[in-house]
Amino acid sequence: MTASTNSSDFQTFDYDVLIIGAGGAGLRAAIEAAGDLRVGLVCKSLLGKAHTVMAEGGVAASLANVDERDSWQTHFADTMRGGQYLSQPLMPEFHAKEAPKRVLELEQWGALFDRTKDGKILQRNFGGHKYPRLAHVGDRTGLEMIRTLQDHGIHQGIDVHMECTVTKLLTDDGRVVGAFGYERELGRFKVFNAKAVVLCTGGIGRAFKITSNSWEYTGDGHSLAYHAGAELMDMEFVQFHPTGMVWPPSVRGILVTEGVRGEGGILKNTDDKRFMFDDIPDLYVNQTADNPEEGWRYTQGDRDARRPPELLTRDHVARCIVREIREGRGSEHGGVYLDIAWIKEKMPNAEAHIKKKLPSMYHQFKELAGIDITKEPMEVGPTTHYAMGGVRVDPATQMSGVPGLFAAGECAAGLHGANRLGGNSLSDLLVFGKRAGEYAAKFAAENEDTKADPAQIEAAAAEALAPFERATANPYDIQFELQDLMQDKVGIVRVESEMEEAVTAVRDLKERASVVGVSGNRQYNPGWHTALDLDNLMTVSEAVAMAALERKESRGAHFRDDYPDKEEEYSKFNSVLYKGEDGQMELRREPVPALSEEQSAIIEENR
Repeated sequence: MTASTNSSDFQTFDYDVLIIGAGGAGLRAAIEAAGDLRVGLVCKSLLGKAHTVMAEGGVAASLANVDERDSWQTHFADTMRGGQYLSQPLMPEFHAKEAPKRVLELEQWGALFDRTKDGKILQRNFGGHKYPRLAHVGDRTGLEMIRTLQDHGIHQGIDVHMECTVTKLLTDDGRVVGAFGYERELGRFKVFNAKAVVLCTGGIGRAFKITSNSWEYTGDGHSLAYHAGAELMDMEFVQFHPTGMVWPPSVRGILVTEGVRGEGGILKNTDDKRFMFDDIPDLYVNQTADNPEEGWRYTQGDRDARRPPELLTRDHVARCIVREIREGRGSEHGGVYLDIAWIKEKMPNAEAHIKKKLPSMYHQFKELAGIDITKEPMEVGPTTHYAMGGVRVDPATQMSGVPGLFAAGECAAGLHGANRLGGNSLSDLLVFGKRAGEYAAKFAAENEDTKADPAQIEAAAAEALAPFERATANPYDIQFELQDLMQDKVGIVRVESEMEEAVTAVRDLKERASVVGVSGNRQYNPGWHTALDLDNLMTVSEAVAMAALERKESRGAHFRDDYPDKEEEYSKFNSVLYKGEDGQMELRREPVPALSEEQSAIIEENR
């Protein structure tokens, strides 16, 4: 069974639209594409296990239920500012305008949001947002989103292929016409013929040692698109969430939602000092130093709402935590302390409040670390969390440079620029998942069926089976070596010499990964799965390292110790990576699209 590539070994499915990935973006795309069209949905794990369920804080949308001053214009300006103006301007505009509609639509489909006293959807503060903007369900918002989308989508006539990994996109004359994959359980091959394919595969966190990402996040969509001829963009911008668990080791990196800080949690070092006040950017000023828990204020315009410094942007908070750890003021296990229990000083019913607002966090620390967060602080530290970079797509349609190939969610670039604001990820899934599904369906309706050459399918099968014919390097050894390399050399703080080493080392690892061997057969074989994931991990790691090396400045989530300041030159372009004629990865600079007069005016009004 290990070497058979007979046609009888393949299961073949014909669809108009194929969605790869069943998180928020994939489900929303499938719902939008379904109806009169044949829609297939492929997910790497079980349906309902997508990484979206781990999104806790909320979904950002300018509903203005808590502060009536909020608007799509303010949300647009906040997103552009958070992304350091490297976003493709139309995407933040579409996102800000359409997010409220998508959230209300989710509510109509049965999502149970927390409520204000007058029955509206409750919204909370989050880092980088001017007003309370995150609609939430305690700290389980992503889980509720997936539940709602699945419950609604199950009636749309969508075929679901669970525990199935796609290893290759099939093309014909430069157009994507389907995908090749295999069942993870029994190893049987599947061929999906489709007029349009939508990638919704999430991020790249498993290229790093410490990550909040689940095991599926091996850069599959990024790599599939790149090898099919699409371009990747903004890959240097990898967000390290400031707060992941650091103890016990078995759960290191698991996310501690920003909602903890949104509900009043504060960061302290081992000296019991609230260190975030030591480094507030010039845009902000602390006007309440004598009473620091009241927070800081924006210095310009009407930005008069106080925020704690713990709710500055994620890249800034992560670097401040790293500074405390490196300078010897970290916690016992190499993190800092996040304290929500202190609110008991101001709130008589604080314990009940914490359990109500942060139920997942309470149980997570109670069960996994033996810590009661209503009574004692948590040990936290930065964890690889989110990739701002991804497949370069058209802002309106989400189609890549390859006809018929679309992308949405974390595997697509353009919305977040240099840094994503918390909560924008979930509304991103809804807004652009919907758009990708809509335009993929339109593309499918306007184009005829076409199928890949059978030789291309045979080649994909032979490539998938190749590890069984070899008995060389262990795939786990290669994976662990890559994760250590990326964590150490292309992590939160970067320098030129280390990234040069990383680029060379990744290319060496890529050569070694191309000849890894596995034993056994195709049934229940995690070593084989790991071997097939390696090419994806190598592709995205090389892209991150190359783009980070090229950008000789610090901007957003990309921080270089040797170039700690922003440089005007680098504010004008996005890094675009593509496969050259010789098959090697190449990089070029692409000018950032100019703002329209209306967009410029909105940003100016919201400074």
